[in-house]
Amino acid sequence: MAQSVLLVDDEPKVIDVIKPFLEREGFEVHVAFDGGSAISRVEQVKPDLVILDWMLPGMSGIDVCRHLRSTGNLVPIIMVTARTEEVDRVLGLEMGADDYITKPFSLRELVARVRSVLRRSQQQPSGESVYVRGNLKIDESRFRVWKDDAEIVLTPAEFQILVTLAAKPGVVYSRLQLLQTVMGNAYMNYERTIDSHISHLRRKLEDDPSNPKFIQTVHGMGYRFGDNL
Repeated sequence: MAQSVLLVDDEPKVIDVIKPFLEREGFEVHVAFDGGSAISRVEQVKPDLVILDWMLPGMSGIDVCRHLRSTGNLVPIIMVTARTEEVDRVLGLEMGADDYITKPFSLRELVARVRSVLRRSQQQPSGESVYVRGNLKIDESRFRVWKDDAEIVLTPAEFQILVTLAAKPGVVYSRLQLLQTVMGNAYMNYERTIDSHISHLRRKLEDDPSNPKFIQTVHGMGYRFGDNL
């Protein structure tokens, strides 16, 4: 069965270019032209991934992303934006987007991003599938995380980063290593993307995000999972 993509953009000309290209690449493509319709279409067709334009009439792409994540919907989201400032890209990731792509972009790059995000969102666990680290429990096979008795909802990218670090407490991973492990080689120029996901993870997991015990920074090197829990 073909994987399905919901393409959200308010410009019909953009839809007319991207939709047939994705279909030729083997995807089933649904469309929406505004934020409210996007939310309805996600509920109706349950796509495998959403390509979501930032600038939409009425409800922006950021608001759509925030709404979906607040309701526990973990559908992978690629944010499309003409904004080039790092703070804007970080905002999209912090609202729960799994990736972003900046206009103008090639259709082949977009497809590569789609395949990469889908691949990591459907990645199957290997080896040990449940990790207990202090008061944190990570069930890799069920894609679920608990802190004490409270379940914590993570995006696919956040979950893969957490599993990678928690599987080997104390081992330091550079940004590039995490990027390659979680997102693949196509993202090698986007190391700072990891920082946004780490920041979001800390806000969800840590008692004090400014003094993390789970996901620790090793200055000049990268990140590690605390080994003294």
